[in-house]
Amino acid sequence: MAKITFITSSNEKITVAATDGSVMELAVNNNVQGIDGDCGGVCSCATCHVFVAPEDVDKVGVASEIETDMLELADDANEYSRLCCQIPVTDAINNVVFTVAK
Repeated sequence: MAKITFITSSNEKITVAATDGSVMELAVNNNVQGIDGDCGGVCSCATCHVFVAPEDVDKVGVASEIETDMLELADDANEYSRLCCQIPVTDAINNVVFTVAK
């Protein structure tokens, strides 16, 4: 089981746990403000844009080419940006912190 913390734009910290699915699904199912997941997780809308805490980047891994292309459309994307629909929930991301981009 992985515990994941989201920090919203209002600086609310929400820690939730899961064993499977995507980080986006976890956020949507737990009403994390700012994570909409409008495309349902197929990497075509960027409504699940998050910033990975710098110390957690290695745990999360690198973005795929299609994800990188989608992130180029986000005005505030940086080297810590990810689309959380593309991050699977696994034990490897236990205790990772994501800051919601909007």
